Amino acid sequence: EVAAKRLSADVINIAVESSSVKKGETLNDTGRNIEALKADIIVVRHNCSGAAAMLGRNVDISVINAGDGWHEHPTQGLLDMFTLRKKLGKLEGLNVSIVGDIAHSRVARSNIWGLTKFGAKVTVCAPKLLIPPEIDKMGVRVTNNIDEALAEADAINVLRMQFERDDMKAFPTQLEYFKNFGITEDRLKKAKKDIIVMHPGPINRGVEISSQVADGANSVILEQVTNGIAVRMAVLFWVSQARDKDKKDEITH
Repeated sequence: EVAAKRLSADVINIAVESSSVKKGETLNDTGRNIEALKADIIVVRHNCSGAAAMLGRNVDISVINAGDGWHEHPTQGLLDMFTLRKKLGKLEGLNVSIVGDIAHSRVARSNIWGLTKFGAKVTVCAPKLLIPPEIDKMGVRVTNNIDEALAEADAINVLRMQFERDDMKAFPTQLEYFKNFGITEDRLKKAKKDIIVMHPGPINRGVEISSQVADGANSVILEQVTNGIAVRMAVLFWVSQARDKDKKDEITH
């Protein structure tokens, strides 16, 4: 929303709680109604994997995926890669570790896809129950040892632990998770001195990361937030320009 307003776009927010979805309206019908309002772009976040793709097939306006279930979070992946490239000057050849709830993380999937496309080496680290089956087929290295994940990493992306989930049985308590996988100052001392520490937010301090690390010299967490505006502005601008070009082509032909 902030990115769109920075581009001087008119923004209409539609929350599920206050929409016709509560009365049984389907996502496709909601999309068609928005299209009938002459919107140019729909930005959708949905708890079902594949929702954005399905909506994109059923409307004639542009759809941007702002996160769909456990599947993807493309703009978060883009802003994370932009932040890494801005800080380290490249993506190719970097060692990037992703630590936390890999199984339920759309951020992890988008980061893995993007980073490997640009030649980075990705390691995922989590308790065994939070490692998706066959994730190694995405071209990543898998470990359950946090010190091993940190050892050669140029950057580490720390994911939020979703303890509110009913199926989170990997650890009985948050304290035990922090003891075994939390990113602390002591653990960071074993890593490269200039390692970059990232987090997509919101942060659970004292669960997946300590306050000292989150607020420390290696952290770029707030830079990610700032960069996210620029990246999402770029996505919105590119999509709107592409749509304008398509309209002109239709008129010409």
